[in-house]
Amino acid sequence: MDRLLPHLEPAPDGAAALPLLIFAVTGMGGIGKTALAVEAAHQACAKGWFPGGTLFVDLRGYDDAPVTADQAVLALLDAVGVRGPDLPQTTARQYDTYRALLAERQDRTLLILDNTSDPSQFLPLLPGTDHHRVLITSRDRPDSLPVRLIDLETLAPDDSAALVTRALHDADERDDRPSREQDALHELASLCGHLPLALQIAAAMLRRRRHRDIASLVTEIKEAADPTAVLDNGSRGTDLYGRSLVLRPVLETSYRRLPPDQARLLRLLALAPGTETGAEAVAALAGLDMGAALGLLEDLAATHLVTPVQGGEGSASGVRWRLHDLVRAFGVGVVAGDAGFREEGEAARGRVLEFYYRWADAADDRLRWLPGMPVPERFTDRAQALGWLDGERAGLVAAAQWAGEERHADAAVWLAECLARYLSWRRSFDDWITVGRAAREAAHRAGDRLGEGIAWTNLGIALRQTGRAEEALDAHTRARDLFRAVGDRHGEGSAWNNLGLALQEAGRAEEAVDAHTHARDLYQVAGDRHREADAWTNLGLALQKAGRAEEAIDAHTHARDLFQAAGDRHGEGAAWTNLGIALREAGRVEEAVEAYDKALEIFREFEDWYGAGQTLHNLAFAHEVAHRPSDARACWLQAAEAFTRANAPTEATQARIWAEEQE
Repeated sequence: MDRLLPHLEPAPDGAAALPLLIFAVTGMGGIGKTALAVEAAHQACAKGWFPGGTLFVDLRGYDDAPVTADQAVLALLDAVGVRGPDLPQTTARQYDTYRALLAERQDRTLLILDNTSDPSQFLPLLPGTDHHRVLITSRDRPDSLPVRLIDLETLAPDDSAALVTRALHDADERDDRPSREQDALHELASLCGHLPLALQIAAAMLRRRRHRDIASLVTEIKEAADPTAVLDNGSRGTDLYGRSLVLRPVLETSYRRLPPDQARLLRLLALAPGTETGAEAVAALAGLDMGAALGLLEDLAATHLVTPVQGGEGSASGVRWRLHDLVRAFGVGVVAGDAGFREEGEAARGRVLEFYYRWADAADDRLRWLPGMPVPERFTDRAQALGWLDGERAGLVAAAQWAGEERHADAAVWLAECLARYLSWRRSFDDWITVGRAAREAAHRAGDRLGEGIAWTNLGIALRQTGRAEEALDAHTRARDLFRAVGDRHGEGSAWNNLGLALQEAGRAEEAVDAHTHARDLYQVAGDRHREADAWTNLGLALQKAGRAEEAIDAHTHARDLFQAAGDRHGEGAAWTNLGIALREAGRVEEAVEAYDKALEIFREFEDWYGAGQTLHNLAFAHEVAHRPSDARACWLQAAEAFTRANAPTEATQARIWAEEQE
C-alpha cells in the first residue's frame, strides 16, 4: 500500500500531469491481489483523489470462459450510464463512446480491471488520457508492457496468525482459542503456507467448529495426503467479494493454462527434494540443459507458481527456486492421479538423485583430499566444495531419505555416506542422524552388510556428538561386527576407533584404550598410515582420560608425525591441540602454549571455527595456569567469536562468561 498509494495521488495544482500510469498487482491465486486493489481504491477515494469514483470489472481471467474486452466494455458503459437506446450497436462504436466519455470526464476516475490473465483483456479498455488511473490484478506478470508492478508474497508468520485470530474474534469476541493455543495457531498458519485464501478458509472452518480446538484441525491437515482437499472439503463460505472460499480450483485453473513444457516442469518440481532447488538440480530433474531449464523456470515465475529466491549458493545462476507448499501439495496430487505422470516422476527423481550423488561425492573427495590423491572433478578447493554443499544441503538431506524406497535405496545410501564428513564439519548433527537412519534401514532391507556397517558408523558418530553415548556404543558395536563379518579390515578398524571414542564419552577409559589399540594394530597391518594417525590420536585421548599423561604425549606425537607425513594439515592441527592438552596436564605449560599456537594457525587456515574455538579455549586455560589473566581473557573472547562463527552458541556463551571472570 505504501508503494501503491503515492502513485495514485493527483499532481499538485499547477504541476504537469503525470503520464498515464498503469499498475499491476500480481501474485499467485489467493494471495490477496483484489483485496489490496479494493482497499487502495477505498483509501484513495476517502482522500478525495478520485471524485469520479471507481469503475470495477472482474475479467475472470482464469475461469473456463474469461470475460473478453468486448464484454467488459459493455459493463463499463453501463456503469457510466450508457445503456438501452443510448448504447451504440457496433463494438467499434462502443469503444469510441467509452473512450470519449473518459476523455471528457473531468472528475478523476480509478479503473480497476480485476483478475486478468492476458493483455488482450485489458489493453482495449485503457483510457486514452493520463487524467485517470488504471489498476489491474493478475496471476501473471505483464512483463512485456510498460506497467508498474507490485508483486505480492505470502504473509509473515505473525501476520498469518493475526489474520486467523481477527477472523475468529470478529465472529465471537469470546473465542479464546488463539490465545490458548498459540503453538497450534502458528502451526496452522504454516500448514496454510501463509496464503491469505487458505488462512481465510481455515478460519471459516474454525468458526464452524467452535467447540473444537485448533489442534484438531492441525492434525487433520497434517494427516491428509493433500492439505488442499481438507481445506476445500471443510469450506462453505464466501469472501468479501462474493467468491467461494475454495483453494484447489484456484490452483487447477493456473495449472491448466500452462503450456505442456511448463506444466511438466511444475509437476516435477513438486517431487524435488527440499523446499528450494538450484537451477542445476532442476535441470537434472527435468532432463534439460541449463538454458532450457532456466527459461521454463522464469516462465513459471511470471505466473507466480514458482518463486525465485535470490542469493542462494550452489546454483549456477545465483538463484534458487521454490514452490509454495500448497502448490507443491497440489502438484504431488496431480502426479499421483496419473500413471504416466507417476512413471515420469520416478524417472525424474532418479535423475536428480544421480546428480546429487555425483557432485556430493566430488565435494566429499575435495574435503578429504590430501597431496598425492587424484584431483576431484569440478571443485578446485575446499571453499568451493563447501559452498556447493551449503547451497544444496536441504535437497541433499531430503534426497538421502529416499533410501527408504527400494527403487532409490542404493544411491541414497551412498549419498548419505558422501554427506557424513560435510555434516560433521558443519555440526549439523540432526540432519546427520536423519540421513544415517535412512541409510541404515535401507541397507539392512537390501541385505547390504557393508553398506549397513558404514551407515551404523556414521549414525554412531552423530549420536556420540549429541551426547547419546550408549546409543553410539550400540551403533559402533554393530558396525564392528558387520565389518568383521564381510572381512573389511579397514571398516573394522574404523569401528574400533569410533567404539573407543564412545567408550571415552561413557567414562570407560581403559576399555577405550583397548579399543583404540585394536584399531591402531589393524591399520598398521593394512599399511594405512593415515588412519593409523587417527587411531594414535584417539588412543592418546583415552590415555589422558586414564591418567597416563606421558603415554598420551607419546601417542599424540606419533599422530602428529603421521599426519605431517601424509600431508593432512587439518589432522595435524587436531594433533597439535591434543598434544597441547597432554603437555598442559603433564605440567609442561609453555610447551603446551606453543602446540596450541601451531594448531590455531592451522584451524584458521581451514576456517574451522569450532576447532579454533576449542584450541583458544585450551590456550586460555594454559594462560590461567601460567598466571597470565589478561592473555586468558583475550583468548576467551576470541574463542567466543570463533564458536559463534561455528554455530555453537552454548560454547560461545560459556567462553564469554569465563572472559568476564578474568576482569
